[in-house]
Amino acid sequence: MTPLRIATRGSPLALWQARWVAAALTPDLGGRPVEWVILRTTGDEMQSPPLAAIGGAGLFTREIQRAVRDGQADLAVHSLKDLPTAATPGLILAAIPERGPVADVLVSTRWPSLDQLPPQARIATGSPRRAALLRHRRPDLRFEPLRGNIETRLRKLEEQGLDAIILAEAGLNRLDLGQRITERLDPAWMVPAVGQGALAVEVRADDGATLALTARIDHAATRQETSAERALLRTLGSGCQLPVGALGRVSAGQLVVHAVVLDRDGRERLEAKVGGDPAAAEPLGEALGVELLGRGAGRLLAGI
Repeated sequence: MTPLRIATRGSPLALWQARWVAAALTPDLGGRPVEWVILRTTGDEMQSPPLAAIGGAGLFTREIQRAVRDGQADLAVHSLKDLPTAATPGLILAAIPERGPVADVLVSTRWPSLDQLPPQARIATGSPRRAALLRHRRPDLRFEPLRGNIETRLRKLEEQGLDAIILAEAGLNRLDLGQRITERLDPAWMVPAVGQGALAVEVRADDGATLALTARIDHAATRQETSAERALLRTLGSGCQLPVGALGRVSAGQLVVHAVVLDRDGRERLEAKVGGDPAAAEPLGEALGVELLGRGAGRLLAGI
């Protein structure tokens, strides 16, 4: 029986995500085995420079997408927040499973909360969005870069004598590391990355059987929420390494999207909300982006 070939990065979190997708598909596989196609991406290879300095979209997805497009794999599993908002020729975003937790969290071995960190405390993150949001709230802190997988980042917290680091709640929970969370940061001010907590399954556009198989794990509300977030980001003309956050929520038949744009230093913060029919998710996200551009978001993002 021909195996279902799943392309993924090799980090513990990426493998967890790929195995989760495989398990969700198992009832429909009819005993068909799964084969792993594990790849290193540009983002994995270039560990020293900050991601924003490397530049370019698809740092953690490009090689995995190529494997599917070239027929080396049947589907790819990504963290949705790593996936560029522009469609990749020959591929379809076939499924966005139900989203996990969306929040960012503080991890510290010294302090019980962000507000109790003393002035000049050293806090590390690899995300310009997180750094800008934190600088806006606590400009008295000292910010340091942070790269690597979750286990590496947790190790650096202690080895480098850091006061705290910022990670995604979903990743820690998926690796059974939720006990390391010191404080869950309120998404109302620490607005998550576009697509945070969600997975993405990509399939070749001409592979009807795999498209039908993976469509069964697509989650309608999560797709609507993240489609609005991604349309916002696309409208702003920015990528995942810029200080932009967005969170869509479907509730009581309405989709509400909250977005924030900051300058890199966190001195200026623009935010806006829009609500409407979940079936019009992309137009809602686009409208929110247009509103923010009209209020000066382009100026804040210029040159970043």
